[in-house]
Amino acid sequence: QVQLVESGGGLVQPGGSLRLSCTASGSIWSITDMGWYRQAPGNQRELVAVITNGGRTVYEDSVKGRFTISRDTAKNMMYLEMNALKPEDTAVYYCNAELIFTTGDRGRSWGQGTQVTVSS
Repeated sequence: QVQLVESGGGLVQPGGSLRLSCTASGSIWSITDMGWYRQAPGNQRELVAVITNGGRTVYEDSVKGRFTISRDTAKNMMYLEMNALKPEDTAVYYCNAELIFTTGDRGRSWGQGTQVTVSS
């Protein structure tokens, strides 16, 4: 069984910063791509940023220059540093990972989400 757990969400004022973390645990052989997604009320879930196991990163246009995705492969952890936060960044943020399990199978897993609220 594999579990992804996010942490670090909360309430922050516009212009503020937050750092999200995602920890993967369980029967994992390795992790290829990892990414952060978000879903605001009434909206579809959207990609925020992704990082490959080679360290290549891709960002959604609205967060470029403000958010930074990183990972610690040895610890099976991923981070999202969010700066200059705006009210429109308010959403539930989800961790996603493409996994190779110890059985040799591959699959994707999601975390339970962490709420980020940007408001004065």
